[in-house]
Amino acid sequence: MLRPLLDLLLPVDCGGCGMPGPLLCTDCEVLLGPPVRVYPSYCEAGPPVYALGSYRGRLRTALLAYKERGRRDLAGPLGSALASALLRLQLGPGSGGVQFPPGSGGVWLVPVPSRRSAAARRGGQHVELLAQRAAAALADTGVAAAVAPALRVASGVRDSVGLAAAARQANLAGRVLPRRAGLPPAGTPVVLIDDVVTTGATVAACAAALLRTGVEVPAIVVLAAAGAHAASYPSAG
Repeated sequence: MLRPLLDLLLPVDCGGCGMPGPLLCTDCEVLLGPPVRVYPSYCEAGPPVYALGSYRGRLRTALLAYKERGRRDLAGPLGSALASALLRLQLGPGSGGVQFPPGSGGVWLVPVPSRRSAAARRGGQHVELLAQRAAAALADTGVAAAVAPALRVASGVRDSVGLAAAARQANLAGRVLPRRAGLPPAGTPVVLIDDVVTTGATVAACAAALLRTGVEVPAIVVLAAAGAHAASYPSAG
């Protein structure tokens, strides 16, 4: 009931196309479709990676607005899209999906961490906020969910923008570390969450760091996939 009044007092623009109205208009919201498996080069031997859209056009604009330009209000619709994807991935054993079996205590979402300097510049760990919104949306559907900030990035890691695939991997080698206090309980379903995947070097390093602590990751879910492997995504716009 209060939303129309708030829109009048605090008008917003769509994070994707800039049109006045919802945080993500209908045309931009549909760019976050059902999860589609993608195949980043550094994830061939790791958990399956699912993306909701292609990192280009209006979806890229929206994600950059959220990540780099202070549009933290977009965490709501982006987190809800992640929650919808996770519900679609409740697949059976051996299917490469995510299971929320009865009595499991729900699902734990592990956000991919940013470098400390980047998080400070952006106003916090942006993927962790997405995971929190996704967990809240899952809880609204009756699925127990919680966020496990189980990883951190050690000093010495450079910004990956502009780095070639091999350089991205070398940049992260041995520098994604577990945060023991943030690890999920043993034996519970875990999903690794990120905003964008390109070569897969970052999510692969994160999944490997979790595995070294005994935490298995059955799936990685991202909002958007970049690079050649994203070109065939059906919801690209």
